[in-house]
Amino acid sequence: MTAQNNPDELNRRIIELQVEHRDLDQIIATLEAQTGRDDLQIRRLKKRKLQIKDAVTLLQIQLEPDIPA
Repeated sequence: MTAQNNPDELNRRIIELQVEHRDLDQIIATLEAQTGRDDLQIRRLKKRKLQIKDAVTLLQIQLEPDIPA
């Protein structure tokens, strides 16, 4: 069984990504509340947050057994 197919490894990676996603939420909220904020930086952080969400979804799909149609 490879690391990519190991459920424990997939779960660990999902948790890491979820923590990073929550951290980005807090950072973005803090930056948006500031005056003179860097909108480009905020857009980049939001894009990274979306990439993380997509990665979590893909990993969760790998954990689910194949369900016949």
